[in-house]
Amino acid sequence: MAILIDDAVWPAHGRHWAHLVSDSDLGELHAFAAANGIPRRGFDLDHYDVPDEAHARLVAAGAHHVTGHELVRRLIASGLRVRARDRR
Repeated sequence: MAILIDDAVWPAHGRHWAHLVSDSDLGELHAFAAANGIPRRGFDLDHYDVPDEAHARLVAAGAHHVTGHELVRRLIASGLRVRARDRR
C-alpha cells in the first residue's frame, strides 16, 4: 500500500496542482490527506488535487513521488480509477 503524488503541472486558479492517490485503498488516502491538512473538498472521486506548495511536505510525510504516467498506471491497476466518461 502506498500513497502516490505526481508533479504539480496542472494549472488552475492561479497555481499548479498535483494528484494524490492511493494504490490500494481510498480509506488510506482519506486518512493521509486528513493527517496532512488536505481538505476533503480537494477529493475528486479517485484522487485529491493538491497545490504545488504542498508537494514537498506531502513527500516528506511519506507520499511517493512518481510520474503522472506511473500514477495513472498504478491507480488503474488498483481498481480505484474513475474514468473520465464515468465522472458525469
